[in-house]
Amino acid sequence: MKKNPLFLVWLLASGLSAQAQEIIPLYAGTVPNVKPSSVQETYTSGMFRNVTKPTLEVYLPDKAIATGTAVVVIPGGGYSVVVYQGEGIGTAKALVQKGVAAFVLKYRLPSDSSMTDKTIGPLQDAQQAIKLVREGAAKWGIDPGKIGIMGFSAGGHLASTEATHFEKALIDNPENTRLRPDFQVLVYPVISMGDSLAHRGSRDNLLGKNPSRQTIDLYSNEKQIRANTPPTYLTHAADDKVVDVDNSIVYFETLRRQKIPVEMHIYPKGDHGFIFRQPGWIDPLFDWMKRNNWIK
Repeated sequence: MKKNPLFLVWLLASGLSAQAQEIIPLYAGTVPNVKPSSVQETYTSGMFRNVTKPTLEVYLPDKAIATGTAVVVIPGGGYSVVVYQGEGIGTAKALVQKGVAAFVLKYRLPSDSSMTDKTIGPLQDAQQAIKLVREGAAKWGIDPGKIGIMGFSAGGHLASTEATHFEKALIDNPENTRLRPDFQVLVYPVISMGDSLAHRGSRDNLLGKNPSRQTIDLYSNEKQIRANTPPTYLTHAADDKVVDVDNSIVYFETLRRQKIPVEMHIYPKGDHGFIFRQPGWIDPLFDWMKRNNWIK
């Protein structure tokens, strides 16, 4: 996803004054599911590649407006890059202006050369992020029952994977900390890995060129919704030429049938990455958060 001149507008709308309080390693010790590799992490043009050191960047709101709600923000990038500045930092700055603590996740990208099992690497990092935020709730002034997850594009796939695969811990969790997000926000998300809807780049990067039907179904998150799937907010553009809007629609329909609270906003135009061209896209999200008592 390329930045454009209106990227500045988005940053201005999201509050340039907000600054990160700290960047913390996602794992205190050895990162799980790794093998020796010559892969080198890089950061250029606001994007990370070949992530080997997953982190959380912490943005806390002023105490006067803090709501106790927190969101783990997962940028997209087709599981090939992490669009960290635009979808991560920009979103975090908008959230803190509404009293929401934001934790931007720099997650490992699936790699056969650096991971024993690349299909679970990103999900391990998403689970660990929820675990860390919940365990650090008192330190950061967060309500441990008001921790959500928010993802964009392939980051939306990862967020929805964490929101539907939380019952099986893929990380060390000796305290049995609850890994379920309390709500999920998915922005032009990849949801399905099926042949008709999948964003092929994301699927190939995460699952490989020839995944089994069982693996495809496991990571087609519309098929993993259960009665305990978190309440959901979806937004997409109908003319998205990168990730078909039917990803959001099929997820919405399945959630609705399972009686999971869900709200969806579909813009007639905007294409993929519309947040960079429509700064007001986030206002309906804040309205949803108010109505559901996530923010005041």
